[in-house]
Amino acid sequence: MSIVKIIEVLAESEKSWDDAAKVAVKQASKTIKNIKSIYIENMEAKVDNNKVVKYRINAKISFVLEK
Repeated sequence: MSIVKIIEVLAESEKSWDDAAKVAVKQASKTIKNIKSIYIENMEAKVDNNKVVKYRINAKISFVLEK
């Protein structure tokens, strides 16, 4: 039986929400092994001078704990 742990992360990108998700997984993978999924809970964007300048996500990343 495997045990799965979930962490909540915040990430942002200047490109897209998709890129923000990739940033979240890339950063988490520096200290966490066996990442299995990412669930995006919330998305928001920062606007400056009527233009979207940052895409932000609040996500949950799940990973399997090593035995």
